Amino acid sequence: MFTLTKEFCSSYGKIKYDVQGEGSPIILVHGTPWSSFNWRHIIPSLSQWFTVFYYDLLGYGQSEKTEGKDVSLGTQSKIFAELLNHLGLKAPIVVGHDFGGTTTLRTYLLEKRDFDKMILIDPVAMAPWGSPFFSHVKEHEKAFQGIPGYIHEAMVSAYIQGATYRSMDQETLKGTIKPWLGSTGQNAFYRQIVQASERYTNDIEPLYSTINHPVLIVWGEQDNWIPIERGHKLHNQISTSKFMSIPNAGHLVQEDAPTILLSHILKFLRDE
Repeated sequence: MFTLTKEFCSSYGKIKYDVQGEGSPIILVHGTPWSSFNWRHIIPSLSQWFTVFYYDLLGYGQSEKTEGKDVSLGTQSKIFAELLNHLGLKAPIVVGHDFGGTTTLRTYLLEKRDFDKMILIDPVAMAPWGSPFFSHVKEHEKAFQGIPGYIHEAMVSAYIQGATYRSMDQETLKGTIKPWLGSTGQNAFYRQIVQASERYTNDIEPLYSTINHPVLIVWGEQDNWIPIERGHKLHNQISTSKFMSIPNAGHLVQEDAPTILLSHILKFLRDE
């Protein structure tokens, strides 16, 4: 069972996190609708060389999902900055996937936190973004929150399976869906969609050219959620970035191709 054993009380809510390994600090930031569970193939290997910190964003995974919480990207970057202070991390390496990439970029550019290096995996970084499903949920949040649990589970299951190129195995499917089940999880799932907004990337897009730390951008070549062309565009805007694509991988690269992803991460960190 994947369980986070440590807790941090941020100004916005309770965050669950954990740590493995010894060495230079590296922190993993997941996206939506994922959790730190989806880093489970990466953590053990990275912990052979680094002290690996990983946590669940507010409103996700094992972190607090209280009704009425602000779980937007605007808040997630502030929580991340507070967590870094709590952990005593001055300039860690950060790996961010999807919304985790956005959180990483906002924390660096707006919260002015220093990172040694950044690794962005299929990040939500440039408008336009958000699927028709997102738009429909925003218009009918209460209706979605009120649907029977078995229908909600089937919808979430179908939705997340579109993020991988390979068929999603039962371990991944069950572990990813688990935090979104029950009345609390169901409401939290739709809450985070409703609070998603392009303004959180519009805030930082003009600042990408100011990034002066080493950045690795990794993209699944079969990403049906965010086209790889967005990755090339982001690479062109960040002069200090390197770009790597991974074949036979969709949006959820860490599930589709964890070994290849890990090799790119380690090579980048070694070369830099």
